[in-house]
Amino acid sequence: MTTTTKTLWKIDPTHSEVQFKVKHLVISTVTGNFSSFEGQIEAEGDHFENAKAAFTADIDSISTNNEDRDQHLKSDDFFNAEVFPQLRFESTNFEKVGDGEYKVTGDLTIRDITKEIELDVIHGGTVGDPYGQTKAGFEVTGSINRKEFNLTWNAVTEAGNVVVGDEIKLQLNVQFIEQ
Repeated sequence: MTTTTKTLWKIDPTHSEVQFKVKHLVISTVTGNFSSFEGQIEAEGDHFENAKAAFTADIDSISTNNEDRDQHLKSDDFFNAEVFPQLRFESTNFEKVGDGEYKVTGDLTIRDITKEIELDVIHGGTVGDPYGQTKAGFEVTGSINRKEFNLTWNAVTEAGNVVVGDEIKLQLNVQFIEQ
């Protein structure tokens, strides 16, 4: 009987970014990010197939380069940061679909709503850094419909244009450190 050692990887926040994009007035895109987040991957050996991934982001750390908009996003019209201070993701499946490519399925919780989502993950590689640490880089993309998570506020302009689009594009460029 062979036992495989589990390897724990923790996100390196100084070399990672967690961004989202949403259409504004249907004509342009607003980009935002979370500056406070944590994540980890538990994998067998040095490959990531069937790994377990978990991620949280602090809603209070949201930034869209506009203080009024950020405060609105933290309000009950959107995330309600006071009552629901974090969003959470926990993987249920981490499937290899190609060389360095994975489909990750899991449960995303925003506010008090949990939905299954699917993310595309590209493993950019694993290398040793000058300080003797082993790091793995990933690009994670996907999209969600914000209304499915009770982020339902909207307005319509006089011309009939919706102010905030429903589809939120997720883009994470994350580096993990082997523990």
